[in-house]
Amino acid sequence: MAIEDQAGDQADRREFFRIDDSIQLSYRIVDSVELSLRLEKLDNSVSSSFTVMTRLQALSQHLSASLHRIEQKDPDVADYLKALDKKVELLGQSFLADEIDLTEQPAKPINLSAGGMSLCAAESLEIGTQLEIKMLLLPSFTGVLIYGEVVGSEGSPDDADFPWNLRVNFSHIRDADRDALIRHILRRQAAVLRQQREDRERLEDE
Repeated sequence: MAIEDQAGDQADRREFFRIDDSIQLSYRIVDSVELSLRLEKLDNSVSSSFTVMTRLQALSQHLSASLHRIEQKDPDVADYLKALDKKVELLGQSFLADEIDLTEQPAKPINLSAGGMSLCAAESLEIGTQLEIKMLLLPSFTGVLIYGEVVGSEGSPDDADFPWNLRVNFSHIRDADRDALIRHILRRQAAVLRQQREDRERLEDE
């Protein structure tokens, strides 16, 4: 198998990793006219304050190899650059807080992948409904903007306040946002596996 094919297969597998998580998010219905305008801005990489952290993190990822080389040659300069990067990150977080305060909303339990999500909702939505979704990923404090389509809406009697289970496919998401989402999912998976291992070791020691 060619290297390119292997890389593509790995990317596909990462996209469909699924986790159970609790995330602060909001969503709203968008009609076809508004969706077209929003997607034009998305395709032209027009950033909002909400997505500034995603762009900053993408730049940091791009520069990480250069920073590593600088660190080997001049640790003092590398420390200075890391401090600058942290200051820029704090500024980005303040922009996000001014744009929308998802931090005051309770986190919603969802099942999440880079290709879609399912969550409990207070009301049903018709299949085919287009949504604008904003997620706040913690602890990175990254705002992710996604457009998705409702592909399923089933009754969920376990929760009287949120009696519907919505399934949403992500139809439009920028590469930087998808990468941020994949990093978040992989970190959460690693944390869950680490906790399971620690619990198993603790039981063995008892």
